[in-house]
Amino acid sequence: MISIEFPAPDFKIVKENDKTLIFDRYRKRYVILTPEEWVRQNFLGYLVKTLGYPQSLIGVEKEIYLGELKKRCDIIVYNRSMQPWMIVECKEMDIPLTEATLAQILRYHMVLPATYLVITNGVNTYCCRHETSEQDWQFMSRLPTHV
Repeated sequence: MISIEFPAPDFKIVKENDKTLIFDRYRKRYVILTPEEWVRQNFLGYLVKTLGYPQSLIGVEKEIYLGELKKRCDIIVYNRSMQPWMIVECKEMDIPLTEATLAQILRYHMVLPATYLVITNGVNTYCCRHETSEQDWQFMSRLPTHV
């Protein structure tokens, strides 16, 4: 498990009717502030502010197709050649990270082969690196430096 200390939040949060919205600076719009969105926005802040990942190489809620099923990847970090380098699956804080969560991100990996896969619920975070074969994964003790 990787220890994450989120940076101090600087979110723009507004109330609209009976909904709380948070400004997503990656999608450049307000979105409904759900528990999962809270984790996603904090994790994005960690990637950019703490680890120095380039904001311009991060995609949020990108659509992919698994056969005929349309799914969305929470976070995709691209390398400088604009190839998927890391996929991040976020869950809300009280949702445990299970084998089902890992299976979900592995399905995304079939469509978007990336070197790194990350699952997080804001409390627990795991990262694995894809090695030479489809079956060869190495769990890491920290998130990688962006290249």
